[in-house]
Amino acid sequence: MGLSLQKGQGLSLTKQDGTSMAQVRLGLGWDAVQQPKKGGLFGKLLGGGEAEIDLDASAILYNAGRQALDTVFFNQLASKDGSVRHTGDNLTGAGDGDDEVITVNLPGVNAAVEHIVFVITSYSQQTFDRVQNAFCRVVDDSAPGSPEVARYTLTEQGPSTGMIMAKLSREGAGWKFTAIGQPANGRTVGDLVGPAAAAL
Repeated sequence: MGLSLQKGQGLSLTKQDGTSMAQVRLGLGWDAVQQPKKGGLFGKLLGGGEAEIDLDASAILYNAGRQALDTVFFNQLASKDGSVRHTGDNLTGAGDGDDEVITVNLPGVNAAVEHIVFVITSYSQQTFDRVQNAFCRVVDDSAPGSPEVARYTLTEQGPSTGMIMAKLSREGAGWKFTAIGQPANGRTVGDLVGPAAAAL
């Protein structure tokens, strides 16, 4: 288990020997809030329990002037330089562990990119009132066993349809991971380009 971060905290992605991590994986996950079970025949037919929540994880790449240079999401699974890749859309949020994964080859990121912001949006307009246990974690895929380095678990819930979860930012010759946890509204990654820039 990696270092547990609070909102606003960051961690330098440097190994114990002082070298920078090269290949990291950002795992994003969430669960649906348990719905109370309804009584009677209709309640048994309709059921309670967990509803399906279709959220989308995306990455937005910004330059030092906070201008968006590229986006990676379910309809564009790789950045133009190939350094940031989305492994595919999860339509339900069901199951344990990461619901969606974005990998980043840090040395391969275009030199013009200063920040990579990770966001979650609800295309079906489901709000974060219906989401629990949302998290973003960093895994070092360049180390044996791919250890988890850091994890940020979202504590906020509310009527927003999007969330600016975390960012990777250049720090000297390496990178730093920072937990953001800023609510926003949007169906697609394009809707969050402005709010995510403002959160940098």
